[in-house]
Amino acid sequence: MAAWNSTHVRHLVARTLFGYSKNDVSVAMSYGSFSELLDAALLKEIPAPAAPNAWVNTPPAASQVTSNEVGTWYREFNYWWFKLMYKEGLNMQEKMVLFLHNHFANERDKVQYPQNMYAQNALFRKYAFGNFKQLVKEISIDPAMLIYLDGNNSRGSVPNENYARELLELFTMGIGNYSEADVKQAAKVLSGWQVSGLKANFVAGRWYTESSVTVLGKTAKFDINSLVDHIFDQKATAEFLCRKLYKEFVYYKPNEAFVLQMAAVLRANNYEIKPLLKFLFSSEEFFTPAYLGSKIKNPTELMVGACKLLELPTPDYINMYELSKVLQMQLFQPPDVAGWPGQREWISSTTYSYRGGFSDSLITGKRYNGVAVSGKLVPVPYAQTFLNSENAVEFVDDVLALFLQFPVTAKKKAFLLETLLGGTIVKNWSTYTPGANVNLQQFFKAVMRLPEFQLC
Repeated sequence: MAAWNSTHVRHLVARTLFGYSKNDVSVAMSYGSFSELLDAALLKEIPAPAAPNAWVNTPPAASQVTSNEVGTWYREFNYWWFKLMYKEGLNMQEKMVLFLHNHFANERDKVQYPQNMYAQNALFRKYAFGNFKQLVKEISIDPAMLIYLDGNNSRGSVPNENYARELLELFTMGIGNYSEADVKQAAKVLSGWQVSGLKANFVAGRWYTESSVTVLGKTAKFDINSLVDHIFDQKATAEFLCRKLYKEFVYYKPNEAFVLQMAAVLRANNYEIKPLLKFLFSSEEFFTPAYLGSKIKNPTELMVGACKLLELPTPDYINMYELSKVLQMQLFQPPDVAGWPGQREWISSTTYSYRGGFSDSLITGKRYNGVAVSGKLVPVPYAQTFLNSENAVEFVDDVLALFLQFPVTAKKKAFLLETLLGGTIVKNWSTYTPGANVNLQQFFKAVMRLPEFQLC
């Protein structure tokens, strides 16, 4: 077990949450052990949140598209989810919901109706710490998924292979662990479902009529449940999911020996996710020094986390929504069925500039295009929440320790100190001087534009 200290606790909450505030770290430290923090907070089962609005239960209709009600509802849906992330406290449920949204990636442009996407989002929340095998059974007949991967139009006599292919390739086993024949036969089993409004119904006359099919070496009259059970009996399935969890939460280059350990835990717990997460986040592997600060924040982590760090009472979710499109991570609109690739793909010459523009907007109150941003930072009162706010050198150290996952060079620290002082000398620094507000604005902008701030 890794040592219980502030460095390791910050690493744990940085990876399992959408960032943190000073208070979040303080509360996390109060638990006294990783086991207690995981059981009593991060992995604790919590009630489902209230829906964003009554439209979630409104039957889909073409008129909602032509009137652009769906566009309005999707915006509200995004704002609602950003708020859940911002208000998550020390519970990682929403981080797992986003992980599952990216794993079972569906695009709003094809699904169209936010009502169906909301139901899928709620399904991910239901199984965030639950049984992954059961989730696969239920996502296989989820209306949004049926629409997205054409299961809605699949008959046993002429099955559509899209979902069967992605079920094996992207959702459970991975390339190299099944054959083209397996895809074709599995597609027959997965046929027969049709979406009607907010629900999916099984139509027996649309199902396959053969007495049996052969999938992954077994011949049987499979239905969806028995097919998924058979897929999960394959050794590759647990390893595939664990490898993906490792890359998301630990390091982008998986340690295959440790992935095998994770897979053994997952199988031993019949594919329950919570025991696996506790094993992972309690392991020495997770706290390997080289992994600290090695993950490039995705745009959602960056935006929500920056607002948490600055303790903004009312973040501008409209600003987040607009920037999410510019930063290439619009929720409910991944690039394709494989989801967002992540890590180095998040950073380009264009997106890096806009990332800095977003953090600037939280301080200046102006977006990159001049549009006003609500809920901006009030620098002096915020700075005064730091114990050493009146000691320039120690204040810089305290801010960097909170905002970054590893130390910066002496040269960068000297630059940040100069930025904070704004031409005065160290002994004259005070948050009570007339120029402190401007100096603090420049200082926080500089810190949040550091390359190191893009990492968690």
